[in-house]
Amino acid sequence: MDQRAELSEFLRSRRARLKPEDVGLPEHGRARRVPGLRREELAQLAGVSVAYYTRLEQGNGRNVSTEVLDAIARALRLTDAEQAHLTHLAKPKTKKKRQPAWRTQKVRADVQHLMDAMEGVPAYLLGQRLDILGMNRLGQALFGDLASVPPAERNVARQVFLNPTQRELYMDWECKATEVVSVLRLYAGCSPDDPQLSALVGELSVKSDEFRTLWAAHTVTEKGHGVKRLHHPVVGELTLSYETLKFPDDHDLSLVTFHAEPGSASAESLRLLASWGVDAAAAPQHR
Repeated sequence: MDQRAELSEFLRSRRARLKPEDVGLPEHGRARRVPGLRREELAQLAGVSVAYYTRLEQGNGRNVSTEVLDAIARALRLTDAEQAHLTHLAKPKTKKKRQPAWRTQKVRADVQHLMDAMEGVPAYLLGQRLDILGMNRLGQALFGDLASVPPAERNVARQVFLNPTQRELYMDWECKATEVVSVLRLYAGCSPDDPQLSALVGELSVKSDEFRTLWAAHTVTEKGHGVKRLHHPVVGELTLSYETLKFPDDHDLSLVTFHAEPGSASAESLRLLASWGVDAAAAPQHR
């Protein structure tokens, strides 16, 4: 991906979402040709010259200081995830030649054993680009049998946008879709040279109008926990909390676990799903 273009589009999209009244500036009553703050207004808020900010918004982040980026992030009201994304775009780190960002990832046997031992807790392991590297038995019963999915399609983004059964599974599908794209955007800022990411984004942009629209919005977020409402074809509606656990020795790996409130109807549904097993549950199948 073109790092300069990504930086330029991200800054413009964040500036466009702010109004003068949002940041305490007078409106002056002049009609605005484009939505959001003008460049000179943003530069004023950040304490930099208009020419300097214009160069940065044109994608020229070379030699920009951390202090200036922090000032622009404050002026744009960026979240922590958005600020980290801005830093990655403007000041990309040199990649280690021995360990490229798109190296092949595998599930360590001990990690799979850990997931298998988590009875009553659906879990799956995510790698780069939201690739699904492994699941436990209850995870497959809840989300679909991973073994039935071709390796190239074992990816959360592909499943959410291209698999109709996943749209039916997530009761808050629009929210899930936005989160997926936002996480991919964050990864793209860290690994712009990943050819597999470029191929994934290209494929989804061609096959899904919804993905293309969300990708163009440049939304960035990193949700480590939350609540999902699902509608399983066998046990019906479930409300599950999820936690995302990072590995200290490999931050590109994430263990995602789901659990229900003890004593709730969702907890009973999970218990039933676990007792029936993957085959008997007729879980939602991936394509």
